[in-house]
Amino acid sequence: MTGTFINTAAILVGGFVGLTAARQLSAQTQTRIKLALAAFTLYAGASMVWQGTGGSLGTVLKQLGIAMLALVLGNALGMALRLQAGLNKLGRFVKERIAKASPADDNRFSEGFVTCTLLFCVGPMAILGALEDGTSGDFKILAIKSALDGLAAMGFAATFGPGVLLAALPVLAYQGTLTLLAHALADQLHDPLLLGSIRVTGGLVVMCITVVILDVRKVPLANYLPSLAVAPLLTHWWR
Repeated sequence: MTGTFINTAAILVGGFVGLTAARQLSAQTQTRIKLALAAFTLYAGASMVWQGTGGSLGTVLKQLGIAMLALVLGNALGMALRLQAGLNKLGRFVKERIAKASPADDNRFSEGFVTCTLLFCVGPMAILGALEDGTSGDFKILAIKSALDGLAAMGFAATFGPGVLLAALPVLAYQGTLTLLAHALADQLHDPLLLGSIRVTGGLVVMCITVVILDVRKVPLANYLPSLAVAPLLTHWWR
């Protein structure tokens, strides 16, 4: 759990720094930060897809097909569970308890919470780092992720506001749970095909986050989270 605690602290520190700096940043500078974050997010997602695929052309196409099917099935499950609506409601609830704000500010708060929750939890470093921490006690991967998340939280907080800080809680719960499960199931979590399917599917979701950052379109990204569990199941079945 050491790596997860470090990661949570890094997000909080980065978020607080971003909120403080936001008062001194011009609109043009904040736009540049959004563009830089969007470019970084797109690169991170594409890198995840690239790293998660391998082998012959047929194998790569099979991996991509599994990922796309996982996204479709995962989205259907997410819609049934109303994950996006639930996260938005939670974001508004916390915002109302912190301070009175305009509807536009409420939306930005929720968007910051949802976007950063997905960005910090979906990536392969969250999964692989938690698994490594749980199976061997080595938290180097999560230490690197902490530095990246802290910098990202700084930039996101300057644009989205305090909703970014709230994203530290899902990170603590998600990575902490994975670490504890990995510790309990250490001997059964070394299948590269299963981890690769999670990496590819997660990469596609991360690439979609770019659309939200740039305000191009509202995408219910949270509804796609179940696809991260569906992907390894499909991979195990479709061998």
